[in-house]
Amino acid sequence: MLRRLLGPQNRNLWFWVFVGPFAVGLAVFTYVPLGWSVYLSFFDAHNTVTPDRFVGLDNYRAMLRDHAFTGSLATFGVFTAFIVPATFGLSLALALMVNRLTRARAFFRSVFFLPVACSYVVAALIWKMSVFNGVRFGLANTVLGWFGVEQVAWLSAPHPPWYWLVVVSLRLWLQAGFYMVLFLAGLQRIPPQLYEAAAVDGARPGWQVFRHVTFPQLRATSVAVALLLVINAFQAFDEFYTLLSDSRGYPPYARPPLVYLYYTALGQEQNLGLGSAGAVILALVIAVVTVAQARWFGLGRKEG
Repeated sequence: MLRRLLGPQNRNLWFWVFVGPFAVGLAVFTYVPLGWSVYLSFFDAHNTVTPDRFVGLDNYRAMLRDHAFTGSLATFGVFTAFIVPATFGLSLALALMVNRLTRARAFFRSVFFLPVACSYVVAALIWKMSVFNGVRFGLANTVLGWFGVEQVAWLSAPHPPWYWLVVVSLRLWLQAGFYMVLFLAGLQRIPPQLYEAAAVDGARPGWQVFRHVTFPQLRATSVAVALLLVINAFQAFDEFYTLLSDSRGYPPYARPPLVYLYYTALGQEQNLGLGSAGAVILALVIAVVTVAQARWFGLGRKEG
C-alpha cells in the first residue's frame, strides 16, 4: 500500500516534496482568504473578522447603490478602454523593432524590460516627485517651459484631469516591456518559410507582410496579452494609491475600485462585510469581462 502511494521510484513522494510547500502556501494565503471574504460579505462585519449577525445580500445591495463604487467601475471601464490598446500597440511595436535588429538585440530587450523589475510604488514616487512634479523643477514642466508653456499642476487640480496622463504614462512605462517579451516569443515562433512564401506571392515588406503573415500568426499571443491587460487594469491599486491618496479635491470616481474598497474595509468605519461584498462584485465583473473577451476572440475554438 505504501509503495503504491509513493509510486515508482518514489515519484509521488518527490512530487509532493517540491509542490507541497507551494500548494500549502497558495491555500493558506490565497484560497482561504478568498473563501473567508465571500463569507464576510453576507455578514455585518464592523471592526471584526468573526461576525455573528447575518445580513444576507444587504451588503451587495448597498454597494450596488453606492454611486462612488459604481462610478469607480464605470470610470475604470473607460480607463481600460484606453490603457489596453495603448499598451498593446506600444508593446507590439517595441517587439517588432527589437525583432528586426541584427545586433544588440539582447541589450535593447533588457533595456525595455528593465522597468518591469521596478516596484509600482517606487515608480509612482519617481513620477510624482521628479517627472510630473507640479513645480518648475519637475521634468515635465521643465520641458514645457522650453516651449513657453505655463506650469501644470499635474496632481493637484481635478479639472482638467491631468492625473490621468500621469497614471497612464506610468503604467505604460512599467508594463510595456513585459508584454513586449511575450510578443517577441510569439514572433520567434513564426516559421521563416511563411515570409518566403509571402515574398514569392508578391507581398511587399512592411504593412502587407505584417497584416497577412505576422499579425495572424500572433493571434494566440495577442489574445493572451489582451486578457492580461484587462485583468491588470481593473486590479490597479499601487500607483493610484501612491499618486492620489494624499491629494485634495478629487472626485470619488478618480479612485479605482480596489482603492475605494481599501478605504471601505480598512478606513475609519472598517466595514469588512461591505468591503468584501464589493470585492466579490469586482471579481465577478472581471470574470464576466474576461469570459466575454475570450469568447469574442474565439479563445479555445478549434480552427479549421
